Amino acid sequence: MTSPLLTVEGLRVSFPTRTRVVEAVRGIGFTVGREKVGLVGESGSGKSMTGRAIVGLVPPPGKVTAGRLMLGDVDVLRASARKMREVRGRRVSMVLQDPRFSLNPVLTVGAQIAESYRAHERVPRAKARDRALEMLRAVRIRDPERVHDAYPHELSGGMGQRVMIAMMLAPDPDLLIADEPTSALDATVQMQVLAILDDLVTRRGMGLLFISHDLRLVGAFCDRVLVMYGGRIVETLAAADLERAAHPYTRGLLAALPSLGRAGEPLPVLERDPAWLEDQR
Repeated sequence: MTSPLLTVEGLRVSFPTRTRVVEAVRGIGFTVGREKVGLVGESGSGKSMTGRAIVGLVPPPGKVTAGRLMLGDVDVLRASARKMREVRGRRVSMVLQDPRFSLNPVLTVGAQIAESYRAHERVPRAKARDRALEMLRAVRIRDPERVHDAYPHELSGGMGQRVMIAMMLAPDPDLLIADEPTSALDATVQMQVLAILDDLVTRRGMGLLFISHDLRLVGAFCDRVLVMYGGRIVETLAAADLERAAHPYTRGLLAALPSLGRAGEPLPVLERDPAWLEDQR
């Protein structure tokens, strides 16, 4: 059996305030191999902070602790800043939610993709340009030469998200973390972006941690689903078994999904149990 690309045990992310310490992530554990794993939950459940902790990008004064936080054989919590710069891109890459805030507005698309590649490969500029064009073709951009020389503000939201995926995959990482990569896109473009991710991850034999609030989307796209509530993972199950979820929070989320078959009826309201927030160490 191959070792997992990502191992998380007892991960906690906390932020001090004037009155108390707020725990955004509270002792979670999971692994990701060469598969598509969905991390799903409401806004504020700790999904994005989990992704940032994995790549070592929790902003101060945030504090990250864990029993184990491993990217392959690299201990994220004990790695130096220099080592983490090597790991990001080569071992793991992260696609953030909105390309408008992730892409540099004063650099062309091609320059940014080439920069992410040259950060890990000592190659001439001409080869980096070829790699950038190759990646733009890989994410199904029809006119890669034009987009290569364009600036981010000249792109649509869907095209910008494809550029972000191309940039993060240029160094050929083992694991991709996609944080709400389709949340700002319409339904048609969503499906196009998901098809690109599915094709690239499958063809390259990568692992994918897909962070989303859309339970139905994650269930259709991923192999396994981790359901997060209040900073904890309350249920882990195969995506094919999602309709047979056991935890009342997961069942409540499923019941609240709109259905064309009950048009005009009010959506069920999720009844929350304070016991779901209890810290089970």
